[in-house]
Amino acid sequence: MRVVVVPHTHWDREWYEPFQRFRLRLVALMDEVLDTMEREPAYHFTLDGQLACVDDYLEVRPEARDRIAALVREGRLAIGPWQILLDEFLCSGENIVRNLELGMSRADKLGGAMPVGYLPDMFGHTAQMPQILRLAGLTHACVYRGVPSSVVTDAFAWVAPDGTAVRTQYLPAGGYGNGAHLFEAPGQLEARAEEFVATMTRWQGETAPLLAMYGTDHSAPVAGLPEMVASLGARMDTLSGYITSLDGPAVEQLPRVEGELRSHARANILPGVISVRAHVKQAMGRAERMVERYAEPLAALWGEAWPGRFLDMAWWRLVDASGHDSVTGCGVDDTAQQVAARIAEAEHLGQAVRDMVTARLAAAVPSGGILVVNPSPFERSGVVLVEVAGSDPLVDASGARVPSQTLEYAPTLLLDEEMDPRVALTFVHGTELYGQHVTGWSVAEGVLTFTVARESSAPFDVSEVAAALTDDVTRVRIVAEPRRTVAALVNTPALGHTSLAPSTAPSAAQGTSAAEGVSSRAWEGVRAGERVLDNGLLKVEIAADGTLTLTGADGVTVTGAGRIVDGGDVGDTYNYAPPATDRLVSDPDDVEITPVCTGPLVAATDVRRVYRWPADAQVEGTPELPAAARSDGTEEIVVGTRVELRAGEPFVRLRVEFDNRCSDHRVRLHVPMPAPATSSFAEGQFAVVERGLTSEAGCGETPLPTFPASSWVSAGGVAALLEHVTEYELVDGELALTLLRSVGYLSRNRNALRPEPAGPQLPTPAAQSRGLRTVNMALMPHTGSWAAVPPAAEVFRHDLLAVPGAGEPSLPLPPAAAGLSVTGEGVVMTSLRERDGWKELRVVAMSDVDTVATIEGAFTEARSADLRGRPGGPVDASRLPLRAWEIATIQLR
Repeated sequence: MRVVVVPHTHWDREWYEPFQRFRLRLVALMDEVLDTMEREPAYHFTLDGQLACVDDYLEVRPEARDRIAALVREGRLAIGPWQILLDEFLCSGENIVRNLELGMSRADKLGGAMPVGYLPDMFGHTAQMPQILRLAGLTHACVYRGVPSSVVTDAFAWVAPDGTAVRTQYLPAGGYGNGAHLFEAPGQLEARAEEFVATMTRWQGETAPLLAMYGTDHSAPVAGLPEMVASLGARMDTLSGYITSLDGPAVEQLPRVEGELRSHARANILPGVISVRAHVKQAMGRAERMVERYAEPLAALWGEAWPGRFLDMAWWRLVDASGHDSVTGCGVDDTAQQVAARIAEAEHLGQAVRDMVTARLAAAVPSGGILVVNPSPFERSGVVLVEVAGSDPLVDASGARVPSQTLEYAPTLLLDEEMDPRVALTFVHGTELYGQHVTGWSVAEGVLTFTVARESSAPFDVSEVAAALTDDVTRVRIVAEPRRTVAALVNTPALGHTSLAPSTAPSAAQGTSAAEGVSSRAWEGVRAGERVLDNGLLKVEIAADGTLTLTGADGVTVTGAGRIVDGGDVGDTYNYAPPATDRLVSDPDDVEITPVCTGPLVAATDVRRVYRWPADAQVEGTPELPAAARSDGTEEIVVGTRVELRAGEPFVRLRVEFDNRCSDHRVRLHVPMPAPATSSFAEGQFAVVERGLTSEAGCGETPLPTFPASSWVSAGGVAALLEHVTEYELVDGELALTLLRSVGYLSRNRNALRPEPAGPQLPTPAAQSRGLRTVNMALMPHTGSWAAVPPAAEVFRHDLLAVPGAGEPSLPLPPAAAGLSVTGEGVVMTSLRERDGWKELRVVAMSDVDTVATIEGAFTEARSADLRGRPGGPVDASRLPLRAWEIATIQLR
């Protein structure tokens, strides 16, 4: 018989139980795997393509390391190549790379990784995965979900946007459990085997070896399996052993499937995970940006000793959180809570490294001054928010005045109360008082007065104050130096820094500025009038209902943007499902529009809209039945929107905030498209993907055309710039962006849009996401293609850093300094770090046509590398040719 049996387990690291409870079961399973394989030399086992199983086991059983390594070297136990089986759409492209890098590196220490990109249970697959696998040295993939109906054989050529193809093994007729039933009843072996052969022959033909994946979720090996396999005349192998032994057509001769795999034709892809537990997606986006775009690049360019262990710990947590039952939010509440904590730790580690580097740079900036750091690989002129003392104008290192606008003043009177002054002395710790430092004190007319400031080097002895107190001192005042929050328009070098400071003696060489009373001839600022904001690049008009009309400099107009629509959702963490009788609420009961600031650098208006949203859904009988309708009872919900326009930006920033006190609903922000659209373009994981208005159906799951976008989505002449992966849909001529999806079950046994359960029916009250919800995004009208959108998204997503100066007050402002410049039409930097004494840079050609990257900085050598960091030949970094959509890794020193 030509059946090849591949025993395996699919191990969900955390899901309907949290990680540590699952690990207890994992340890028992791994004990059984090792004992069985050592007892039965013919046994082979595939450990789910992820090293997490091994690492989690060895943390409990470190003495088993040699046993595992021996089985791997024998070729009987297949491990890796992933560190964890991820959700490809809910993490960054760089996270995918580090996942593969970690898994293959860890597997190498145990005898080598399985040379197959095994992706058995991901909820669809990203477009660039074939290129990622090939750049890591893998020429094979293996997938289950997302495969389109055009695939009618078990193998196809999966082609990335740059043209890279990998031979891809499709798992039809049951996916990674297509052979799970074969050996359940020993007396029926032959009958079941014949049925299996008949089924798989339709996919694999009359002569090819037939792949039987014998295993399923959390399954252990069966004792005596080698004898049962032999009795059928079949053979046992690992998945990599099966795939690499095939003698089939070359990848160029296989049917081609291009780009992402998100079809519902063959299996459920469970698209609702994109929008459930939105706060976890927000946290993931923040943490990835902190590590990828702040901590690593700044440490590589401006740090001293490379903080590798801190960054490794951050990446371990980000990779662990990317699991397909982790960041997805489709686990129980305990699991989601642990995932959120893991992501928060990653962000904290990134912040610590960032702050360590910027503190080093800030030591050269006088106290009272401001260090400004640019995280982008090109020169930027943009608005940065800084806090400074006094009211003097800001100047740069050359003495030129910096355009600025005061946004608010900090309170100066921190305390003024009748009290025993000796009690007040206990508030003082060294020189610290109320979070500032004592700069002086006095006793007069029965009042003890402290003056404090953020920085002070003056000595202070609290005993001198105590000695000056008399019985008639009965009042205490704490007075702080005047401080203000200022918006400043700053020019910063590529991945570099500059500095600012208040100046009481402006230089005669000062530049011009429209702010703080300086001439506006040199630049155009923001002008604000009655419900109108205008910076010359974009005009924003606020209607009486709180929606926005946006008019770009090229005349493209969006009318009615920002409409909030609340509808019912009686689905679960996997799939949205509307009530049988839904009730949409989009009209506010009351609207208030309040100007906040009027320019010239920042203009902002607050829009307050009051709605009555149904409190929950009426469920008939049991949670297994679909809800008939939303409840009659309502909650008053106030949705606040800060509308902000900055000088020089072609987009309007929105901060939407509300207290969610309702259950079983979905909240979306709608943006009418200025032109009809038959498709959308969304950025994600090293690519821009075009998607139509529908999704392919077939397996039973209703194919809703809701899709993920990572940093931006564009359709019909308007783009939304995003801080985290966001679900969107083109509906009735509008771009609808999901702000919140509230549900109460991990999986419903009866979901109106999915015929079968996706997991156990367990309550998930925290997935209702009650409480304060805040979402930041920006809207940008544009003409033509989406080419102008990525540079805008780069600016929106990566704020300039402002760090207080920490040097001696007498220091001069240090001059601006550049780090590394990466430019080129469509060229995007995704990573910069130190590796083995080199600075390793990763760029992507986000372009449909070939392009050239120009890399400039303080280096004398440049060479190519693969995604595992293995060096290639020398390259000319000053003119680096890139294919359309090519991912390139360059090492510099």
